[in-house]
Amino acid sequence: MQDTSSFSGLRVAAFESRRAAEMTRFIERMQGEPFVSPSMREVAIDEDRPAIDFANRLITGQVDVVIFLTGGGTRQLVQRIERHVDRQRFLDTLTDIQTVARGAKSAAALKELGITPSIRVPEPNTWREILAAIDERFPVSNLVVAVQEYGIPDVSLTAGLEARGATVESVPIYRWDLPEDIGPLEANIRRIVDGEIDIALFTSAQQVVHLLKVASQLNLETELRKSLQQVVVASVGPTTSLRVREYGLSVDLESSLGKMGILVREVAEQATELIRKKRAVAARIATPAEKVADDKNAAWYDSPFMRACRREEVPYTPIWLMRQAGRYMAEYREVRAKTTFLDLCKNPQLCSEVMCTAVERLGVDAAIIFSDLLPILEPMGLDLEFVAGGGPKIGNPVREAADVDRIVALENLDSLHFVVETVAHTRNDLPESIPLIGFAGAPFTLASYAIEGGSSRSFLHTKTLMYREPSAWHDLMQRLSHSITIYLNAQIAAGAQAVQLFDSWIGCLGPDDYRRYVLPHVQQIVSKLTPGAPVIHFGTGNPALLPLMAEAGGDVIGVDWRIDLAEAWQTIGHDRAVQGNLDSLTLLADRKTIAERATQVLDAAAGRPGHIFNLGHGVLQQTPVDNARYLVDFVREKSAR
Repeated sequence: MQDTSSFSGLRVAAFESRRAAEMTRFIERMQGEPFVSPSMREVAIDEDRPAIDFANRLITGQVDVVIFLTGGGTRQLVQRIERHVDRQRFLDTLTDIQTVARGAKSAAALKELGITPSIRVPEPNTWREILAAIDERFPVSNLVVAVQEYGIPDVSLTAGLEARGATVESVPIYRWDLPEDIGPLEANIRRIVDGEIDIALFTSAQQVVHLLKVASQLNLETELRKSLQQVVVASVGPTTSLRVREYGLSVDLESSLGKMGILVREVAEQATELIRKKRAVAARIATPAEKVADDKNAAWYDSPFMRACRREEVPYTPIWLMRQAGRYMAEYREVRAKTTFLDLCKNPQLCSEVMCTAVERLGVDAAIIFSDLLPILEPMGLDLEFVAGGGPKIGNPVREAADVDRIVALENLDSLHFVVETVAHTRNDLPESIPLIGFAGAPFTLASYAIEGGSSRSFLHTKTLMYREPSAWHDLMQRLSHSITIYLNAQIAAGAQAVQLFDSWIGCLGPDDYRRYVLPHVQQIVSKLTPGAPVIHFGTGNPALLPLMAEAGGDVIGVDWRIDLAEAWQTIGHDRAVQGNLDSLTLLADRKTIAERATQVLDAAAGRPGHIFNLGHGVLQQTPVDNARYLVDFVREKSAR
């Protein structure tokens, strides 16, 4: 049995340069077989002019804030300018303005120069902490903020500052280059490609850049990326994790304290389980999805829900409820009290538990995986957090055309393995006769979150980018559509019988804008999804979009409460199934009212094959559980054929 506190002979690749010998000792101490290949070296920028120009602008009052990202870079900056600019005047000016030290090393370098920084950023010293620390102290709107770079620009920090209204200028001091001898790095690439590495450790964001660059030079990048899907990838901290994900790779573990030794120890402690999960997910996704989606012998295949999706005769109108597992249930609140929402979404066992509990409690005809629309944005390069009482927030929103370049289209589901696991867990835990629905946010809704940075009423930033930069808009939508397609097909392969596209914010558009800016991208997604798994296409807010949504694609078109169901179905076309459309607030009424309004929806459907009863939106937190159960029972009894 493997010692769970050590690597127990697992093969560990690392790409540390200056501390390569120390990294080797760390891995050996945890009983791993080390393969440490230096991947980078620091090279001074030959031209002093950028630093001198910055110093002159600072002295003449054209810079309001300076952010120092590294101690070495801070010292080099002063050395670069002191032969050309009055050193003391430069330091005196720094004392008079706002200065930000990213961490202990940059703070120590400033102290040597006689400067106490206005802000010392707390650990783990990422761009997130920098922005949070600045937000607490002073607004940067309309200020010029200079950032002392280390190796490469920090695009997320720049985006966050610009989103706050700052003008950002970079002060490059040195750059990263490949080591003079790349032989060891080439050898490690070949080991990974040949399946001879179990774990890969990244201690710097630039390491992954150079790893892929050398792999490309060897014509092995495609093979390397594929092989890394079987390798546990670990990162020293959030900045490195972000860069790994930006290049389309997964991060299976991130060090809790951002220290190299702690990274090695934490990976060693979890190595066995990490490898098991990684390879299990890869195996599930490798299953031919068509065999999963169109299994006519499966117990769920002839269920009322699946038959309705295919517009076949049913014994009664099937019913399920959007957000049927949520805070209105005591069982969910009990689970939720023990963890954050995002952590819950990343725990497949708990996700399965809360959904299976809801299915059993309500008696619905289908389950939907418990997750959220937005985790897909994290591995695409966006910083996501759920703020208590404030909903989801994106720390580095897309605001300009150039920002689209940092959004990475997914090529695999490594970074979202927990969703694949959630599908598999839930499918396994559900009764075989209950179909399971996977889902994703539609590209417009995801784009709006990415651009607005959170909820919005006016969609000011979204429509500004859409109208002013249509090329960038379509580029962003293309990246999202490609990722959504991979995401949904992986869910089908893992055991989902149907999938739903949620376009929760599409109602802010008119028909002309929908046709021009959205419809082609949804068509692309639907056309590339696994045949045999019905697609439910749901949008809210503007019934005038329904015929266009049908044109965009979907076996079932979801309808909200803003239109009569009979009128909606006529508009959509009777060649499609429909889902809906009771107003969610009806469940707060008395049972007589619930019965009357549910009857109206059933009468509008007129018993035509292809109606799936649902709410026009999700179950509200204030809903009595007994009312939801009453609705399910009433619909089934009232619609019995």
